Amino acid sequence: MNNRKKVELEVLNITNSHLQAGAFALVLLEKDGTRQLPVIIGATEAQAIILELKGINPPRPLTHALFVSVLEALGAQLLRVLIYKVEGGVYYAYLYLRAGDTIFRVDSRTSDAIVLALRMAAPILIYEDILETGQIRINNPDEGKQGEAEDYTKESHPHPLDKQHEPSLASLKTALEKAIEKENYEQAAVLRDKINQLTQTAR
Repeated sequence: MNNRKKVELEVLNITNSHLQAGAFALVLLEKDGTRQLPVIIGATEAQAIILELKGINPPRPLTHALFVSVLEALGAQLLRVLIYKVEGGVYYAYLYLRAGDTIFRVDSRTSDAIVLALRMAAPILIYEDILETGQIRINNPDEGKQGEAEDYTKESHPHPLDKQHEPSLASLKTALEKAIEKENYEQAAVLRDKINQLTQTAR
């Protein structure tokens, strides 16, 4: 029996990528809490989530809307979404569906699962230990302004992810704090994954 604690999340916002063209950071917020989880997603997924958040229905249904229509036609209900695993910065999710007396578990990309959860008003859950490992904690969410992260590509200040410079854990944590302060969650997610990788290697 799985006794791992689950935490409910809600979609906070989506920010543009400052590191990779066409990528976005989906920021999930712990419900009734302060921990935030940035998840890197593509442009198509970001567009679908933004449309759901704004309540906009395109003239022709997008893929996730079509999938919802099929589920409803089959009498299936989305009970919840669960982010159950993270590997190499990639998050994995399950859809829990109910049709009659039968409950199904379907593997899904996290971005797709979240779009469906928004569309079908289902809760988004994550295991506590995964959130604790991947979270970035914002002490004052109103602090700082949206802007570009510091340019670490300069010779005088090498990028903390450049393997040639072998960044220290302390320098990565400093860079993470600056990225969070400037609300650059996409860079924060990359730095967080690098910190977790170095921490695990040192064990």
